[in-house]
Amino acid sequence: MADKTFDKLRTLLKTYEERTVKARAGAKPTHDEGERRRRACGDRLQTVVRSVLQNFAVELRNAGHQASVEDHTDTADAYPSVSLSITPRTAAGTALASMLAFKCDPRRGIAVARDVRVPTAKGRVVSTSTDRLGTMKVEGVTTEWVETKALSFIEDVLKAN
Repeated sequence: MADKTFDKLRTLLKTYEERTVKARAGAKPTHDEGERRRRACGDRLQTVVRSVLQNFAVELRNAGHQASVEDHTDTADAYPSVSLSITPRTAAGTALASMLAFKCDPRRGIAVARDVRVPTAKGRVVSTSTDRLGTMKVEGVTTEWVETKALSFIEDVLKAN
């Protein structure tokens, strides 16, 4: 009787082994792969995006506008991001801060979003919606691509104010 029990146990174990091998073959990337991609995205944001946005912020401040760059690439508990915040100088002095953000999108690469705010003096309702300007694979993010997105954003902010 013990032989039948152990034979049945061996059959169950063999079936289980075959099932788990098939599951492992079609499995999604491991946690380490996701972490590697997140770090690669953060590195690209730091080396390419942040340096371009800092140059734009310097030029904007030299022209009398308020501008700052926020770098959230070192946080371990969130997806990395870098953003440029602009508050244009206006005669009325009631401009609101607009923001351009480059964020790590784990499935697509680096996503770009903007929030252009118009002054309340123009009589428009201030919205908090964010427009998505595009997404690029991490390896494809270049200085020229970031400059194009930043120039488009700054042009829209200055037109709105």
